[in-house]
Amino acid sequence: MSPGAGRVRPVRVVLADDQELVRVGFRVILEAEADIEVVGEAGTGAEAVALAAEHHPDVVLMDVQMPELDGLAATRKILGTDAGGARDPGAAAPPPPVRVVIVTTFDREDYVFEALRAGASGFLLKNAGADDLVESVRVVARGDALLSPEVTRRVLERFSAPPPAVDPYRPPGLTDRELEVLVLLARGASNPEIAARLYLGETTVKTHVSRVLAKLGVRDRTQAVVFAYERGVVARGG
Repeated sequence: MSPGAGRVRPVRVVLADDQELVRVGFRVILEAEADIEVVGEAGTGAEAVALAAEHHPDVVLMDVQMPELDGLAATRKILGTDAGGARDPGAAAPPPPVRVVIVTTFDREDYVFEALRAGASGFLLKNAGADDLVESVRVVARGDALLSPEVTRRVLERFSAPPPAVDPYRPPGLTDRELEVLVLLARGASNPEIAARLYLGETTVKTHVSRVLAKLGVRDRTQAVVFAYERGVVARGG
């Protein structure tokens, strides 16, 4: 089955970078794929926000250093996150969900951390290959995280302050099993590892993960891990 099989329409992408040559290169690579369509290009952060509101893309490829509004601030505006990067779990997610991939030349964990807190679903370096760029768009569009839960956990543990010595926070509405799945996600476990740990089938684990994401009001596994650490569901080193 081809990568785009089963989709009603191609993955819709907005390119946000202040360098026109970068945008042109990305467009050529992405539009060579039958299942991807570039619906807009932005040269500033403000333009990216406007295009996202106009076109409701599946994915925004966002540079960090942008004029008028930097990429992280633009990401927060596009995703409706507050200054701390957390979406109110009780707030309805805007349909269709927009996912942001931060694309930059800076291979620094502090940028990864800020991107995660801004609500980004992934982080990609500009020196990545064409195949990596295409696969990143597809991965994020289908709701998966571009960063592994293990990488996310390591970054969050490094930059987050230790939580106070209180009982772990339990998100309202989660069943005992869903809470177990969330904790294992936050500790970097993959679906097969969760299945083995909880003696469940992988299909059942996928169902639990989907329900956890829906109940927390987050877009993907990466944001579920961010939620778990920032709300105190798990502790650093836990």
